[in-house]
Amino acid sequence: MSEHVATIRWSRESTDFAHESYNRAHDWEFDSGIEVAASAAPDYKGDADRVDPEEAFVAALSSCHMLTFLAVAARKRLVIDRYTDHAIGIMEKNADGKLSITRVTLRPKIEFGGAATPSAEELDKLHELAHEHCFIANSVRSSITVETQ
Repeated sequence: MSEHVATIRWSRESTDFAHESYNRAHDWEFDSGIEVAASAAPDYKGDADRVDPEEAFVAALSSCHMLTFLAVAARKRLVIDRYTDHAIGIMEKNADGKLSITRVTLRPKIEFGGAATPSAEELDKLHELAHEHCFIANSVRSSITVETQ
């Protein structure tokens, strides 16, 4: 078991507390001391220049998949020079009629180094293993798809 801590800080900056006007800007602080400027998504009256929870959710899934993929590849003695993912999450109503990020598509581009480069089939298997062992993916109900090229 491990514990993971985040402190979220918000304080009112507006003179009133009306839904139309209260600020959505807040800060996330992690146990390492790193702070992230956060807000609601712009569609929900948030600040576009801050990270919103929806983006962070997609980033967490993508990051976990990547880190798990790297571990799986390293154990198979593959060398990876670069890994870039342009992940996209779709928010829509779920089966219960509630807004949810129902689908996340990961689009990793991986540059292998060294002598061994996996075939397309082997690459798909590596992604399957990464998905199977990614603890963030194992924690959510969203459908997660990996599109490889």
